[in-house]
Amino acid sequence: MTEQIPVIYVISDALGETAEFVSRAAAAQFNGIKTKIRRVPYVQDETHIDEILEEAVEEQAILVYTLVLTDLRLYIERRAKEKDLITIDILSPLISALAEKTGLQPKNIPNITYRLDEQYFRKVEAVEFAVKYDDGKDPRGALFADVVLVGVSRTSKTPLSMYLAHKGIKTANIPLVPEVTPPRELFIIPPKKIFGLVLSPEKLNQIRSERLKTLGLGVSADYANLNRIMEELEYAEQIMRKIGCFTIDTTTRAVEETASIIMQKIYKGE
Repeated sequence: MTEQIPVIYVISDALGETAEFVSRAAAAQFNGIKTKIRRVPYVQDETHIDEILEEAVEEQAILVYTLVLTDLRLYIERRAKEKDLITIDILSPLISALAEKTGLQPKNIPNITYRLDEQYFRKVEAVEFAVKYDDGKDPRGALFADVVLVGVSRTSKTPLSMYLAHKGIKTANIPLVPEVTPPRELFIIPPKKIFGLVLSPEKLNQIRSERLKTLGLGVSADYANLNRIMEELEYAEQIMRKIGCFTIDTTTRAVEETASIIMQKIYKGE
């Protein structure tokens, strides 16, 4: 007797990633049994459903779907029943439960999680801004930024800028170096927009030494010299005090933690 391979049709008005993931998770519970999964995305009308069902009948497929339009859900259920096909509606039970719990009505908009909205464009703009005004490339960016980060080299200014950018926050970062006069923009913009990043000399020494190793350079370079590091940090803190900005010690903080502090400050308008 020939083994029949179960076939699952994943039908969605969007990409169908959710339904496919659930289908694969379910199939994984049957070790050693091959399962054929076919994803059919962007199903928008009854004609398309009819075409899918004709093919599904030939393979006696299980229909797993995520359709938000009520008419399409009712249609696929009715037509599948006529053809004696099994259907699994993934979204409807949860949508109904949320509607009952909140007392609100669902929007029933297909592909809503992938729609390009204002928030999406703001994030893209913020990322482009962070790249353009990274590492003091153009200090004029500080005048248009939501947040300006200052600090010596290797205090996580760039990773933090990109993290904030993905939150839709335009961030510029400017390095503070004893031999370089700070740009005048730092003394023009409101101090509450500026955040100074500091780090313990020992931690900074460790980070810079590792950086030199990855570049194939000796750790004895001035860049990782502890006395030089202390000189840089002292200079940077003098500038931060002159600006009057808020400072954050990032020695034991992850980028996410530092970003959280900054976001709380700017949203409170402090």
